[in-house]
Amino acid sequence: MSLISRLRAYAAEAFGVRTPAAPVDDTHLAATALLVHVARVDGILAPAETERLARLVLGRYADSPEAARALIARASAFDAETRDVASLVEMLPHEADDAERGRLLAMAWSVAGADGSVDEFEEALVWRLGRLLGFDEAAIGRARSEAA
Repeated sequence: MSLISRLRAYAAEAFGVRTPAAPVDDTHLAATALLVHVARVDGILAPAETERLARLVLGRYADSPEAARALIARASAFDAETRDVASLVEMLPHEADDAERGRLLAMAWSVAGADGSVDEFEEALVWRLGRLLGFDEAAIGRARSEAA
C-alpha cells in the first residue's frame, strides 16, 4: 500500500469516514491470507515477497492491480485476526480438487522463496499447510519443485 493510500485510510478512520468495501469471495480471502501468512512468518516481509504475492494474487484472485492490492490488504488484516493456519484452510472449499489445492501450495512455496531463500519458519509453515491441504510428503516436495 502506498504512502498516500495509507494516509487516506488513516484520515478516513480518524474522521469516521467509511467507504463500503467491495465484496470478496471468502475462498479468495482465505487463500490470500494463507499466502500473506507465509510471506511474513519469518518476521520480514521482503519487497520481493510483496511483489510475488501481488503478482500471484493478480493472476488468480483479482482482475486488476487495484483489486489485488485491496484483497492483499484485507487478507493481511484477516490473517492478523485469525493467526491460525488451520482456520484459514478450513475456509477453503472441501470440494476443491487436488489440482486447485496443489496450485495454492505451489503459490505458497513461490511466496516463501521469493526473497531468494526459504528459511526454516517458512519451510515448516508450508509443509504444515501441505499436510492440512491433504498432501503427502512427496506431493509437497513436488509442489516445491514446481514453484522453484
